[in-house]
Amino acid sequence: MQLDVLSKKRKELLLGNEAIVRGALESGIDVATTYPGTPSSEIADTFSEIAIHLKNKGEEPSFYFQYSTNEKVALEFAAAASVAGLRSLTCMKHVGLNVASDAFITYMYVGCKGGHLIVTADDPSCHSSQNEQDNRYYAILANSPMLEPSSPQEAKDMTISGFKISEELRLPVLLRTTTRLSHSRGPVSFGKINWEKKKKKGEFEKNPLMVTVPAVARKCHPILLKKMERAEKISEESRFNKIIEMDGNRGIVTSGVSYNYVMEAVEDLGIKCRILKLGMTNPLPKKMCEEFIHSCREIIVVEELEPFLEDRFKAMAQEIGEKVKIYGKGYGKFTHLYEYDLDIVEETLGKMFGKKVKKGRGAKIKVKIPSRPPTLCPGCPHRAAFYAVKKVAPKNAIFPTDIGCYTLGKDPPLEIGDFLLCMGSNAGTACGFSHSTDQKVVSFMGDSTFFHAGMPAIINAVHHDHDCVITILDNRTTAMTGHQPHPGIEEDGMGGKAVPIKVEEVVKGLGVKHVQIVNPNNLEETKKAFKNALEYEGTSVVVAKAPCILLELRKKRREGKEIIPYVIDREKCVGCDECMKFGCPAFYIDDGEPSIDEEQCTSCGVCAQICRFDAIRRKDEL
Repeated sequence: MQLDVLSKKRKELLLGNEAIVRGALESGIDVATTYPGTPSSEIADTFSEIAIHLKNKGEEPSFYFQYSTNEKVALEFAAAASVAGLRSLTCMKHVGLNVASDAFITYMYVGCKGGHLIVTADDPSCHSSQNEQDNRYYAILANSPMLEPSSPQEAKDMTISGFKISEELRLPVLLRTTTRLSHSRGPVSFGKINWEKKKKKGEFEKNPLMVTVPAVARKCHPILLKKMERAEKISEESRFNKIIEMDGNRGIVTSGVSYNYVMEAVEDLGIKCRILKLGMTNPLPKKMCEEFIHSCREIIVVEELEPFLEDRFKAMAQEIGEKVKIYGKGYGKFTHLYEYDLDIVEETLGKMFGKKVKKGRGAKIKVKIPSRPPTLCPGCPHRAAFYAVKKVAPKNAIFPTDIGCYTLGKDPPLEIGDFLLCMGSNAGTACGFSHSTDQKVVSFMGDSTFFHAGMPAIINAVHHDHDCVITILDNRTTAMTGHQPHPGIEEDGMGGKAVPIKVEEVVKGLGVKHVQIVNPNNLEETKKAFKNALEYEGTSVVVAKAPCILLELRKKRREGKEIIPYVIDREKCVGCDECMKFGCPAFYIDDGEPSIDEEQCTSCGVCAQICRFDAIRRKDEL
């Protein structure tokens, strides 16, 4: 489906993320960079798929794409390209902008030349994230123009406009999306792509105001503020900001996906009001907003997460002396928490406008379904590593974990995962726990996380001689976000050859003396490695190296190899349930006895090593 963005039709059904790529292609994108993170992943994956598709056809892509080591590097790379005059796009999930913020905020002082669009994909309700921060505040913090699409069509259109605004102001522009926009499909009308465009080079022009020492920064800051004054004029004229005139003197202010709920609720309830739909939300179109405030005696602000618009409208109303009542967070069902939906918006607007709302509008289509929480896949090598650690670590051991599939180890029955803050925090907190307690500490990070943010903390552990075991679960991919490449493998995001960096060699280079490399699917060797690491005084590293099981299964299928499942020999099984404590989803209870679902079994064979009674055998061996 991702290649639909290359369609020469007039319209296609696209994800919001895919629509952003289409907009970038129509804009003549030169450089795209990312560190993969849901809900933004499909943007980068689509660029990657297009590049590989074109190369397989013998064509050279007109753009360069890169999965960078982390978001900060992705932003820095694209910033350099933009300063040299190339149109650039950098995409990341909301917490990724935390990583990139050091570069991002100073980058606003420096400015750019070629348009640079920075996509930040927020995640209300924490569908795939450790928090639901509202990144609209980064626009204020950094003095960055910001656009917020409400549909895939607007996502494409705002991408095109974003490049133009960026080049007019010589400032990078934030495009703020959310999960609902990123992963919703909608019809998108296509413009023209320059199919003849060739990959081009920029040219860097030296300027002493690009080296932000304090004296330069002091000169750059007023220039930035002047640019934002110009940005406000652009916001006033933007087609993405509009007042929808209806009857009455009460108003609704909204932006992003909330706009869709508002329009549907207004129609369903027959509400007569005025609506201010904002698409460019920083800087706000002040004159338009003040005009809207003057025309209303009551206003309700419909926005997810923080009172970003609400607070600014209250401040504006006070500045212009209007005693308009402004409602928002805390009114009706509107809270700082989670995503909104049509029911929440209808109930709250119904309360304000005195409209009767049908209770349980969606009751007829709501179906109770069993809970299906995410879990490690059958055959996942992480599960074997966790099981081995559990067998040899003291009961009061602390297990800091990190961002990735392996975070799911925190769930029963393994329960490996006691503390998590952000990417790379496992090793940093391991140092802290090691110093602050007398408990043994075993931390876990993935290989992509190691390259992203894990190395500084390992250096810290070695330098201060902290007594902890740092585990690097090397499954040869960035698995949770969709199997994107990272610096440890031989291929880049455009399908070209890359120089693989070996985790264990880097670790040794960082000064770790005790390094052990194991295949976690060999339980005895893995248990021995962790036992030795726990007994070692000082910083030790265990590299648990085995490919993601999904990659292994794909490889076997390509090679035509049969996947022979494991089964339980009923005559030998004594019902000890040790296999159930392993937590593999292929296991289930049938008539009170453990059984293996042959359709789910990946033939990893780890369960057979667990059984002390030799009751688990490969099917062709019975």
